[in-house]
Amino acid sequence: MAAEDKDFNLHSTSEGTGAASALGSAQVAGNNTGDKGDVIDVLQDLAECSHDGEYGFRACAEQAERSDLKSFFLQRADECRAAAAELNDQIRTLGGNTADHGTAAAALHRGWVAVKATLSTYDDKAVLEECEKGEDNAKARYTNAMKKPLPGPIKAIVERQLQGVQRNHDQVRQMRDQARAAS
Repeated sequence: MAAEDKDFNLHSTSEGTGAASALGSAQVAGNNTGDKGDVIDVLQDLAECSHDGEYGFRACAEQAERSDLKSFFLQRADECRAAAAELNDQIRTLGGNTADHGTAAAALHRGWVAVKATLSTYDDKAVLEECEKGEDNAKARYTNAMKKPLPGPIKAIVERQLQGVQRNHDQVRQMRDQARAAS
């Protein structure tokens, strides 16, 4: 291990409950041997998570009935795209490879959103419920990444993005609760 790589030690465990947390833990686990590659692995996972969020929010915008929800989802999709670009810049700086796609699990979720829309009455409440599931996963993945001892500047990026994920999660849950109360 090169001397400069020793600053990237990522020995940590991740804890949490629920399916979304378990999925997030599994997706962030990666290689924890303590070198720069570990940091790249964490950043690559979060970049995939951001791509998943972009695709998921766009799928929700396509299914939403209310124009304010469509606008909200599209704005969040753009923010996720920007977050992925920021993470990919860090990955390239560290010498890693980037990918412009999400995970297979997210592709299945997006497919389920589309299938569900064609099989049943799909109202805004159902769209918000599906969106919240995606945000639960994103929150778990970012929370687990924050448990890794990342270098200061990278940890600051991840922490700032986690705050955005938390905001998205809370806003979607609040809108979902309002939709449930109205129905």
